[in-house]
Amino acid sequence: MAPKRPKGAGAFPKAVESPAPARPDPDALYAALDLGTNSCRMLIAQPKGSGFHVVDSFSKSVQLGAGLERTGRLSRSSMSRTIQALRICQQKLKRNKVRRMRLVATEACRRAKNSRDFIRQVKRETGLTLEIIQPEEEARLAVISCAPLVSTKTEQLLVVDIGGGSTELVWIDISSVPRRDRPPAIMRLHNGFHTADSPFPAAKVVDWISVPLGVATLRDQFNDVEDDSARFALMSWFFEENLADFAPYKDEQAREGFQIVGTSGTVTTVAASHLGLKRYDRTKVDGLRMTSDQIDKVIRGYLELGPQGRRRDPRIGDDRQALIMSGSAILQALLRCWPTDRLSVADRGLREGLLYAQMSADGVLEDGPF
Repeated sequence: MAPKRPKGAGAFPKAVESPAPARPDPDALYAALDLGTNSCRMLIAQPKGSGFHVVDSFSKSVQLGAGLERTGRLSRSSMSRTIQALRICQQKLKRNKVRRMRLVATEACRRAKNSRDFIRQVKRETGLTLEIIQPEEEARLAVISCAPLVSTKTEQLLVVDIGGGSTELVWIDISSVPRRDRPPAIMRLHNGFHTADSPFPAAKVVDWISVPLGVATLRDQFNDVEDDSARFALMSWFFEENLADFAPYKDEQAREGFQIVGTSGTVTTVAASHLGLKRYDRTKVDGLRMTSDQIDKVIRGYLELGPQGRRRDPRIGDDRQALIMSGSAILQALLRCWPTDRLSVADRGLREGLLYAQMSADGVLEDGPF
């Protein structure tokens, strides 16, 4: 006897509807675009608590500064690549109906003789208005983006932003700020490094410097040196020579209570190599703490690999194998001057700083005022 068919068998299953995610209110959205010597990056985000939630993003290597060291000008091919990337950014801004935004350009546009013509061309072809910011603002934005990573035990802080065309260093004394107030005190520096008296505990900027050497410009300076190890050593010592005017360079720093926060592709790549990641994972890298000895071990490993080995390394690849060595040379020079047991890796930078500054100015972040 055939088994009895259960009641309702064969009926279509009832559809379970999952509501489509609500589109964010355009009035709550902010955008930040960072056009550097190597890359074009953008974030679109909405405020959430004391931070923000990313709605859309864009990142592309455009090599805007290619050939700049030699000619002093942005090349036609570099500008063409960059404008193609900016068109995609413009489409994302339009699609999300973003009205609050800052779109900034840094070292390559500060140095190029034809940067004003390029800015006008961008406006004409994409409708976007780029703003060339000065080194102090670039350094300030890098600092506030890293504020959440500052330890409450830190008394002396060095924030390092290794870019494509320049490297910003900011030394901050927060020893007189109560421990729980130290990260917010860093955030308040978005108003300026030398602000008027504040009712809040203040972080003191001891000194800051913008060294006109980044991963691309430093590489280009020593392109004629064929030996890999010799080129690395020359780059590292040359960068250190450019720190002579930075006041803390003359002082030996105790490791206790001292923290470096490093923000750059170099620092995040070194962290990924230290962790042995097969594929980059921001959640494991951002906020990771490393010691000078751990970083030195990774850099020595890069040198042992040589150019071909670095090209085959999934964390580096063909495009970045030369850049990672100039970035590592900068990092090694800094750690030679100021060894630390606490270098915090920041997968964040100018874009995040731009967002924090805009949102703080509008008073839409909790736990303020910053």
